[in-house]
Amino acid sequence: MPLLREILAEVSDGKVVDVRIGLRWTAVVMDVAGELRCGLSSTLGLPNGHEDKYRLEQAGRITEFSGLEIAAFAEEREQPILASIGVAAINALLPDPEPGLCMDESAADIIAKCGLEKRVAIVGHFPFVSQLRSKVKELHVLSLKPSGRVLPADAAPEILPYVDVVAITAQSLINHTMEDLLDLCSPGVIIIVVGPSTLFSDVLFGYGVDYLCGSVIEDRDNVLRAVSEAGNFQQIHQAGVRLVTIESTDAADSTV
Repeated sequence: MPLLREILAEVSDGKVVDVRIGLRWTAVVMDVAGELRCGLSSTLGLPNGHEDKYRLEQAGRITEFSGLEIAAFAEEREQPILASIGVAAINALLPDPEPGLCMDESAADIIAKCGLEKRVAIVGHFPFVSQLRSKVKELHVLSLKPSGRVLPADAAPEILPYVDVVAITAQSLINHTMEDLLDLCSPGVIIIVVGPSTLFSDVLFGYGVDYLCGSVIEDRDNVLRAVSEAGNFQQIHQAGVRLVTIESTDAADSTV
């Protein structure tokens, strides 16, 4: 996957210190040049059977790999759980965004601001969706688990080319659909990547993304404990995660 390979090419190596694979979230701790960093990603494809296809060959020895070696798991297509570890590892290897570049605005705030009087599509069913319906002109929500007013994910080719704002779950980095979704967006559309799996990398800006809405871990030990104890994102957030947004230079210039 070229996008992930470009991001992998820009990160320095690190020593793997800890890996936690929770029911909902995966966390990886790296020592990068003496600095402990922790990265998050959604846990996808958690095995629930005893068949060989669920056997994780690396179980019990993941910390023996180098940082870049497990970060490369992000390109894995057959075992989504490996891709989850890989994206969390990339998040740990990437430095936190510089404080001066961070906006303390949530994804919901950014989508509402950018979507005012505009047509908005959200790929991924987030808890804040219901709050947005009254704040934008038109809202389409797509998900792998459609229900009610939520459309199936395969409706993306019918929706994304015709809206003004597209918010894409960062889980699409793990299931390798990000580039396909970006390709469906029309020129000039505002694109927002959303979720704790978001990689704070300028490479994404090069693919047309305007805003990266992700997370910075401020209390590593509490977050690791919550991940290990099957915490949902609200609990992970309360344990010590700050939601931040960074914007591309083009997006910043357009708001001046």
